[in-house]
Formats: sequence, structure tokens, C-alpha cells
Amino acid sequence: MVHMRIIATVSKRLRKFGVAARGVAGVEFAIMGPLLAIGLLNAVDVGYYAYERMEVENAAEMGAQAAWKNCNDLQTTMLPATQVNASTGLPNCPTLNATITAAIQSTSLGTAVTLASGYPTEGYYCVDSTNALQYQGSVSSTPMACSSGASPGDYIQVQVTYAYTPLFTSSVSVMTASGITSITKKTWMRMG
Repeated sequence: MVHMRIIATVSKRLRKFGVAARGVAGVEFAIMGPLLAIGLLNAVDVGYYAYERMEVENAAEMGAQAAWKNCNDLQTTMLPATQVNASTGLPNCPTLNATITAAIQSTSLGTAVTLASGYPTEGYYCVDSTNALQYQGSVSSTPMACSSGASPGDYIQVQVTYAYTPLFTSSVSVMTASGITSITKKTWMRMG
């Protein structure tokens, strides 16, 4: 008999609990709030990464433009810029690397962005019918004419690297989980 009363009391209270709606919104928010916050923080982190990529691309373009501005002097023979002049033993454009480094580090990234090892590179290229660059030869030899009959252009390639750190380094961060630790961008500029 005592057992029956206990079962009836528990059963009655469970039915009341199932019908009661007080505090449901608070419980739902307590469950969903952290998930929404994680999603929002990841969206901010991905946005920050996209912004940093654009800044790195801008730095590469600044470096290539500085190379063109500094070494494309019509009064002197500075092209090909990376080729060593046999009479002086210096590159045709001796301040090329310093000019590019100063330009890329004048961006908002400052000294955190660096000129990648082995760059700048230079070569002769032709533009094909799809507007893609086709390699024609190194700057150490006279290039052959393009298939269109035009003369190949002297192009310089600048690559920069930036050490990227995500805004949020928690275990639920998409950018941390992706393992991206650096951003590298490359750009081309026709020198002559």
C-alpha cells in the first residue's frame, strides 16, 4: 500500500513536470547559446583569415610594383633586373631586393611579412590566347619569339610569406583545426 502511494505521487509529479513550460526557454538557450557563440567566433576567425590573405596579396603586389618602379629605367640598362652585369659583377638593378623588402614591409603587416627565399625570379614569358603566361626562357639567354610573333616580355615574380596566427586557438576553432600557420602569395609584373 505504501508502495502504491509512492508510485502514484511520483507519477503525478512526473505528469506535472511534462506539462510545465516554465524555464524551457532558459534551458534551450543554455544548450544552444554556446553553440551559437562557437559558430560566431569561427565566422569572425575565418573573416580575419580572409582579410590577412588580402593583406599578404597586397604586400606581394606592392613588392612587384616597387621592383618595376625602381628597375624599369629607360635611361639605363637595368633589365633583366636579376641578371648579373659581367663588367660590374653586380645585378643590373643592385637595389632590387632591398626595394622589394622595403615595399612589402611598408604595408599594414609591417616586418611580419617577408620576401620568400629564392625570390624575386625573372624570366621571359609570352601571353597565350587564354591570357596565361607561357615560359619562353631564362633571362640569361635571348628568348625566341612568341607563337603570335610578338616579342616575349620580361616578367618578375615576387613571393611573400606571412606567419598567420588564428584569433582563437581553442580546440573548437576551425582555423586552428585547419593547421594553417602561414600565408604565402605570389604575384607577377611585366618589367619590359
